[in-house]
Amino acid sequence: MQPLYGALPFAEQRRAILPLETGRKIVLATSIAETSLTIEDVRVVVDAGKSRRARFDPRSGMSRLVTEPVSRAEATQRAGRAGRVAEGYCYKLWAKAEDGALPAFPPAEIEAADLTGLALELAEWGAEASEMAFLTAPPAVALGEAGALLTQLGVLDQGRITDHGKAVARLPLHPRLAHMLVTAGPGAAKLAAVLSDMRGPGDMDLAMRLRNVPATISKEAARLAKLVAGKVDLSPGQQAALAYPDRIGLRRPGDDARYVLSGGKGAVMPNDAPLAAQRLIVACDLDGDGREAKVRLAAALSDSELRELYGDHIEWSGLCEWSKRDRKVIARQQEKLGALVLQDRVWKDAPADALSAAMLEGVRQLALRLTPAAEWFRARVALMDGFPDLSDDALMARLEDWLLPYLDGVRTAQQWKGFDLLPALRAQLSWEQMQRLDAEAPAHFTTPLGRSIPIDYGQPAPEITLRLQEMFGQTTHPMVGRVPLRVTLLSPGHKPVQTTQDIPGFWATSYSDVRRDMRGRYPKHPWPENPTEADPTLRAKPRRRT
Repeated sequence: MQPLYGALPFAEQRRAILPLETGRKIVLATSIAETSLTIEDVRVVVDAGKSRRARFDPRSGMSRLVTEPVSRAEATQRAGRAGRVAEGYCYKLWAKAEDGALPAFPPAEIEAADLTGLALELAEWGAEASEMAFLTAPPAVALGEAGALLTQLGVLDQGRITDHGKAVARLPLHPRLAHMLVTAGPGAAKLAAVLSDMRGPGDMDLAMRLRNVPATISKEAARLAKLVAGKVDLSPGQQAALAYPDRIGLRRPGDDARYVLSGGKGAVMPNDAPLAAQRLIVACDLDGDGREAKVRLAAALSDSELRELYGDHIEWSGLCEWSKRDRKVIARQQEKLGALVLQDRVWKDAPADALSAAMLEGVRQLALRLTPAAEWFRARVALMDGFPDLSDDALMARLEDWLLPYLDGVRTAQQWKGFDLLPALRAQLSWEQMQRLDAEAPAHFTTPLGRSIPIDYGQPAPEITLRLQEMFGQTTHPMVGRVPLRVTLLSPGHKPVQTTQDIPGFWATSYSDVRRDMRGRYPKHPWPENPTEADPTLRAKPRRRT
C-alpha cells in the first residue's frame, strides 16, 4: 500500500499517482481527497455515500471527525472522477430515492472549523467580524471561544492584540503552536513541526515521536527555529503545556487511565498506554468527544515542571458544598490550576456563612421539614390578605432571603431533620403583621367562659372542639382571617353532637332538636331554651337540697 499526502517527499507522491505497468490499482480515499488531482486510469468509482468532516466543537475547544451523509454536490464530484480521462462508471451505494434527502452542498468550512486563526487575524487588523463581508458569517459562539483561548495565551488583552500577539501572528503556525514557539524559543521548533503535521498513526507518547521524526519534519523544524530568538530550557511536556494550557490533564482516582483536563473536560487513554500511569499529562491530540475525549497524543509532565511554568496561576481556594452521597456539607481547601485539583485537604476553620450557604443546596435536595406548629403558623398566614407567601414553592424560591441566617450549625441531613423552621417563618412577618395575625387568625380561641383553647389549623378549615355548654351566650360566629371557624360541639360525654360554621344559625334551628335529645341523656346538665342568653358553663346543675 502506497500512502499519499502533502508531506510525503515528492518522489513518493509521484510514485503513488503513476499508472501501474501491470495489474489493477485500487484507490481508497476519504472526502479529503476531493481535489483537482487526477490519477490516471481511474475508470470506476464506488461511492459509499458518506463524508468525513472535521467539526470544531466550541464547547470542548476541540475538533473531531464526524461521519455524515454526502451532499449532492460531493456525490456529483465523486462520480466525475470516473470520467476525467475516459468514459467510466460510478456505483452509488444508496437508493436513488434517497438523493432528494441529501443536502445540496457540504457546510462551509467557516461553519465547522477552528476559528482561532481567524480571530487572531481580525484582532491584528483591528476589525470586528461584523464589519467584514464574509460569504458565510462565522458562528458567534465559536468565534467567542477562539477569543477566549487567545486571551488565555496572552495574545489578546480585552479584545486587543498584544505585543506578544503580534509576534505570534507573524509565524506560519496555529496560534497555539506559535505562542509556544515565541515563548519557548528555537528549542520548541521540533515540537511545533511535529504537532503541525500529525498524519497517520504514531506513538501516543510525544517523547517517542520527537525521537523518531522523519527528515521532512526535521527540515521544517530547522526552518521554524530561524523565525524566533531567545533560549528557554523547557521540557517537551512544558512546551506542550504552553500550547495547550486548557489540556493539562490530572489523573482521576481509580484503576482506569481517566483524566480531568484543566479546561474542565474529561479525557481517557487505554490502560496499557505508555503514559497511562502518569499523574500529569498534556493532551496534544484528542478525538473531540464532548463528554470524555480519547487521547491520541500526549506528553508527560511532572509536578515541578507544571509549577515552574504556571506557578503564578496556581492558587488555593476554599470549597464548601453539599455532598449528596454523604448527606452533609463538605468543607475542603484545594490547590487548583483551572479545573485541576492538585492538592486537597479538610478546611477546619471554614467560615460559618460559607457552610450555611452550602447547606442551602442540601435543603433543596432534602425538602422543607415543618413541625406541626410551623405548619399551623403557615396555615394562619395563608388566611391573611397581603401577607408573605409561605407555600413550599415560594419558600424554596427564596431560601437565601429567609432561611440562610438561621442555618448556623446545621450541616447534616440528620441535623436538618430536627431543625425547627418556626422562628425563621415568624421572622418573615413584621411586628405589625404579627399583631394583626394574632388578632385576626390567632393561635387560640377564647371561649365565652374565658378559657383559651388551641385552634387546629391542620384541617381543611381551622377548627376548635369544645363542650356545647361552653358556647352558651355566643351570639356571633368566630372568624379566623377571611373564613369562619369550624366549631365541633361536644356532649357532656365528649361525643360530637354538631359541627357548624354558623353558631347563630345553629342556635336558631338545630339546637332545639339537640336539646330535646340531650335533656334525656344528660338531665343533670343545663339545656336552656334560649342559649344566647344563658351563661356558659362546664358544670352540671346544682343538686337540689331536700
